[in-house]
Amino acid sequence: MATRPDPSPFFLEAGPVGVLLIHGFTGSPPEMRLIGEYLHERGLTVSGPLLPGHGTTIEEMNRCRWTDWTGHVEQALADLQARCETVFVGGLSMGALLTLYLAARYPELPGIVLYSPATIVADRRIYLTPLLKRVVRVMPGSDETDLTDPEAESRIWHYPDNPIPAAHELLKLIRHVRRLLPRITCPALIIHSTRDQAIHPQSARYTYDRLGSTDKTLITLHNSGHCLTVDSEWERVAEETYRFVQKYIGREAGKRGSGGEGGGSV
Repeated sequence: MATRPDPSPFFLEAGPVGVLLIHGFTGSPPEMRLIGEYLHERGLTVSGPLLPGHGTTIEEMNRCRWTDWTGHVEQALADLQARCETVFVGGLSMGALLTLYLAARYPELPGIVLYSPATIVADRRIYLTPLLKRVVRVMPGSDETDLTDPEAESRIWHYPDNPIPAAHELLKLIRHVRRLLPRITCPALIIHSTRDQAIHPQSARYTYDRLGSTDKTLITLHNSGHCLTVDSEWERVAEETYRFVQKYIGREAGKRGSGGEGGGSV
């Protein structure tokens, strides 16, 4: 059995354009690492933070509130903005929810990338968590996987079981972010897969339709599981991400140029 990767955060320094990559619920930064390295090799500075309660113990995660996660990514964004002239944000699953939260809070963001956005999850039991957490704190996870690449599992670190109080916090975050969607206006790229078993089949379309952005793109894959950032089509995902950044960094440089400021390029 392959050794699980180190769940620590990563930072890959390069040029003046930065990308903040946010992992998903019960996951960790390694699930964003392939995308991060792909972008870094092309001159982008990449930050992959570790969310509170993740990468440690499931008991610690169950002590977290959803505002711990939003506060952490706000700080991670500020740290990256202090190093870079322009910062894009991308996130997987719950990380996509946190990306949407940032986009609503910081409308000046040049663009966001949403991988498998968890605006509607597949497991309806999440709606029982407000009551369920009073009687059980952890439920066993499933051994089944929707990943198509046999090597994909070795690229991720996640809790094998489900933290129920933390899942209730995820539900609160979902409901909060759904209300924010119409006010988000920055360019958005959404990538999802028809094989995804973690989010509802309509989740990506729901997100796309309700986003206030007029400049938005929805890409559908057919040979990846939920964690499409490490699965069979990860290179396509990375390529689409880089193309998106290239397109919108040009616009940002133009804005700065018209304002008399210098601008970086990819």
